[in-house]
Amino acid sequence: MQKNILKRTFDKATGNPAFVLSMGFLILISLGGLILSTPYVTQTGKSTGLINSFFVAASASCVTGLTPVNTGLYWNTLGQVVIITLIQIGGLGIMTLASIIPLILRKKIGIKSRQILKEQLNVESMEGMVRLFRYVLVFTLTVEALGALFLSFRFVPTYGLGKGIWYSIFHSISAFCNAGFDIMGDSIYPLRKDILVNITLMLLIVIGGLGFIVTSEFFYRRKFKQVSTHSKLVLIINAVLILFGALGFLILESIQKGVLVGEGIKGSILESFFQSVSARTAGFYSVNLSNIKDSTSLLLIGLMFIGGSPGSTAGGIKTTTFGVLVIATYSVIKSQKEPVVFNKHIGNETIKKALSIFMISLAIVLMVTFAITITDDFTLVDTLYEVVSALATVGASRGITSSLSKIAKILIGLCMYLGRIGPMTMALAFGLKPDEKLIRYPECFISIG
Repeated sequence: MQKNILKRTFDKATGNPAFVLSMGFLILISLGGLILSTPYVTQTGKSTGLINSFFVAASASCVTGLTPVNTGLYWNTLGQVVIITLIQIGGLGIMTLASIIPLILRKKIGIKSRQILKEQLNVESMEGMVRLFRYVLVFTLTVEALGALFLSFRFVPTYGLGKGIWYSIFHSISAFCNAGFDIMGDSIYPLRKDILVNITLMLLIVIGGLGFIVTSEFFYRRKFKQVSTHSKLVLIINAVLILFGALGFLILESIQKGVLVGEGIKGSILESFFQSVSARTAGFYSVNLSNIKDSTSLLLIGLMFIGGSPGSTAGGIKTTTFGVLVIATYSVIKSQKEPVVFNKHIGNETIKKALSIFMISLAIVLMVTFAITITDDFTLVDTLYEVVSALATVGASRGITSSLSKIAKILIGLCMYLGRIGPMTMALAFGLKPDEKLIRYPECFISIG
């Protein structure tokens, strides 16, 4: 009797893709945290406290990049391997890696696994799931290999053969997975004017943040007119946000003792574009973020909050969520019957989902920021920057991560976890079900505005 109950409970749990994904990331963080807490992975040979270990494991698994210790100086080679492994698994997703085994053994991927992959990759249906899954694996490894190759042209002459190759591989994976971890000690600040390193990392970040749906469509169809409305919207919003962010950063930080003063035209443009791209969820930095203006910080907070695109390695509320809300708002202002984009209308369910994600994410940011202002003594801008960076899995910081209290680290770690799996996935994982009522109530009047 007891076995039957346990079996039914297990089947019910594994039948919920959102629950499997949520628990998968939780298990990954736990294993990573336990390994990083051992003395075998540190340079000093001393154990790391559980809170810091789990914080770094959560940051790596959720491809965030926030860390209370210097990754290059604190962890030894084994520790760095553990971190980059967590980043790769977290970037691709738990079920993507789990599905490799039946693929290698030439066995069929089961219905349950396909459902979880569908939830993870954020696709509309399970049709062509295996083909998409194969594409994700091949595409990821190919792009990361090319990124490592280009970075090696700079890192090998600078750091030597062995160290240069390792640096190239590590930063290529970290950039593509939008993690932002670095082992050079000061991100790419010493290389902020290096065109090869900057462009390579920017391309890796952008490609990783577009989403596998978008990149696969362009791989198979190759023409803008032939791709879906989703892909068109993603590309346009990404381009607008990158240009807007770069222009805003350039203007704000080129005047009145900004961080770009004295960097020259070439350096200023390169650093502005890099920060605009990186702020979307990568976490690398080419300027000292603790010295940027509050106005610039608010600009980057906005970019971080939006984040990358669905089905990618990036976080945030996603570009499509932002795009849908903007289009819906515009349709209301213009008194249009329904929101339209590329000669197709956006359904009410899509708008409601976008609004829900926005409001839930905003509520989390405000609550956690409020809590940390009570527990810690940081400025509001610094605290808000850290919280949004965690929830959007960006990893950029104004230099307060190492000084966070234990309670603040736990809250930030929770934000990273929620940001990676998504608030809607968390809700579905723990029992939220569609409320299908057979009764339709009469419409009421509520004064708005």
